[in-house]
Amino acid sequence: MLQRSPRARPSRAQGRREAAETGGPSTQEGDARGVHQLATLLMELDSEDEASCLLAADALYRLGRLEETHKALLVALSRRPQAAPVLARLALLQLRRGFCYDANQLVKKLVQSGDTACLQPTLDVFCHEDRQLLQGHCHARALAILRARPGGADGRAHTKEAIAYLSLAIFAAGSQASESLLARARCYGFLGQKKTAMFDFNAVLRAEPENVQALCGRALVHLALDQLQEAVDDILSALKLGPGTVVPELRSLKPEAQALITQGLYSRCRALLSQLLDTGAPLEDEDTQGLLAVGQALIKIDAGQLDWHLLLVDVLMARGSYEEAGTHLEKALHPAPTSEAARARLGLLRLKKGDVPAAARDLQGLAEVDAPDLSCLLHLLEASERQSLAQAAAWEAGTLLDAGQPRRALGYCSLSVLAGGSSACHLRLRATCLAKLQEFGRALRDLDHVLQETLGDSDLPRRVEDFCCQGRLLLSLGDEAAAAGASVQALKPRRAPTARLFLLRGQLCLEEQIRRELGPASSRAWTLPRDRAPKWAQPAHTPS
Repeated sequence: MLQRSPRARPSRAQGRREAAETGGPSTQEGDARGVHQLATLLMELDSEDEASCLLAADALYRLGRLEETHKALLVALSRRPQAAPVLARLALLQLRRGFCYDANQLVKKLVQSGDTACLQPTLDVFCHEDRQLLQGHCHARALAILRARPGGADGRAHTKEAIAYLSLAIFAAGSQASESLLARARCYGFLGQKKTAMFDFNAVLRAEPENVQALCGRALVHLALDQLQEAVDDILSALKLGPGTVVPELRSLKPEAQALITQGLYSRCRALLSQLLDTGAPLEDEDTQGLLAVGQALIKIDAGQLDWHLLLVDVLMARGSYEEAGTHLEKALHPAPTSEAARARLGLLRLKKGDVPAAARDLQGLAEVDAPDLSCLLHLLEASERQSLAQAAAWEAGTLLDAGQPRRALGYCSLSVLAGGSSACHLRLRATCLAKLQEFGRALRDLDHVLQETLGDSDLPRRVEDFCCQGRLLLSLGDEAAAAGASVQALKPRRAPTARLFLLRGQLCLEEQIRRELGPASSRAWTLPRDRAPKWAQPAHTPS
């Protein structure tokens, strides 16, 4: 009757609590008087019956007769000093009466008994304010134990004692136990009970999905269970909600754990940023809000990592904040850039200001070092900006090739390929450069891409040159059969232009050999005419 609910069959705990608190005062008092009379009758029949004694004490408590309640509980305690139901009631009653020392001793005995099965029905009888008193007392006591926790085996014992107090606090608080659940979860983590800690963190997050401390705690448990991706997910969510709470948590980790988390965050954000840029759609602030929070947090954790600064710069540029990105980059790189990746960011910012040649100079260094990173940066440019950059890079590459500096030209060649969308003219230019550097395999791959394109009749001479170049590269790699096949392919489009190419190539080779054997002065007389091809190479005349 003390726990009767006015509604039909809710959950057991909810029913007891609602019956104790939501009924009208007159109804509750009437029920309590009836229960007390019944309990008194039962005690007259069996004075040793503990259940009847506790029922009478509960009825007296509901009637507000605290002194009589205290006396009844003392009688019950004298018969069974370690009875957890009696200890719990006495502790709550003493807290209500303001006797904190007595309450603390009773709670301590209750903790030592280890019997918590009785707590839920016992606490359902007491009012919300009294349960709050017990919850606050137990939580504070647990924190005091943890603050005084020594190292070693004694530390584990103290932690277990704190867990017992926190469990009492959780029982008393009911659904409002997030702080106690968080503290208990950390205690379980300290003891190595990872799955039990996970249970408490999940309990908090079910009630409060945006609890930053619970997200951080669960992330660390995931990390301890070698679940790095899940850990990164939780930290990302926490950083979006409260970076000021997350950063101190991460800075307090051991170096190995901190490195795993920070590198995981960096890799995840790099991948997310690339995905966003690949779509080609304009980015909204909400798309990059989490990335911005991660970049700023990583720098606060370890400002000496250049990669963290570059990530933040890229996010700022993706948001269109080029001036802010430039200011941060200058501070991070003071007094001078230290990597090709950093120079590339400077180059992109220069391009945004219209200095295309300087941008090409800064960006080309990354083309051969980290092409995927450069591709990601190029997605930040407009189509017209990429076209201008590709043209400037190709022009500089051609100048360097003419000057006999293929090694310096290679970066510009690769930049023109990436910025120009792998167009055939830029691929041919890089293939020429690679051939001069005797990187025949790479040159051949570029030509293969060119030969996969479909050309019109007006481009047949160029296609013949491509096949001839492919044949020379294959011959340089020692694949004579494939080289012969490429030469046959060159003859298919139009026989005469191909023959003329072979003739000119043969003349050049012969002249070079003559110069080596006779010297420059004597070889002038041996220069072969190139104004016409031999008869077998001339195109046949077809009747019109």
